[in-house]
Amino acid sequence: MIRGSAALLLLLALSSCRTYDYYSRVSGSDGLVPGDQMARYGREQAQAIAIARRFAGAHEASSPDALGAQADSAVTYARTLPDVANAVADPQSHRLTVDFKSGWRLGVVPLDDGKAPADTPGLPAAGGR
Repeated sequence: MIRGSAALLLLLALSSCRTYDYYSRVSGSDGLVPGDQMARYGREQAQAIAIARRFAGAHEASSPDALGAQADSAVTYARTLPDVANAVADPQSHRLTVDFKSGWRLGVVPLDDGKAPADTPGLPAAGGR
């Protein structure tokens, strides 16, 4: 009886272990304001949505090198936008910190809604540095 209970307890413990792949939860937009609606709130919000879409569009794999390349792609794109002062990546947590010239600092996660960054309403033309 004790062996059966121990085996059942071990089976329950092993089946309750979760994976550590949180990308699908972080990049999903279920329950959030839709990207196009958020982009209409202002110029900087439109740029943040475009960065988030670029971040999601560069996703290829979950290896550390692939996550780094994904984050580098999003940071490079963010720095081409006219109101972005700085962008810093944290690839392991799927986040960017974007500083705008107005002083607004925002954490950006990937937005996988199937749209290209250029399709974001209210997006100003890229200014380059």
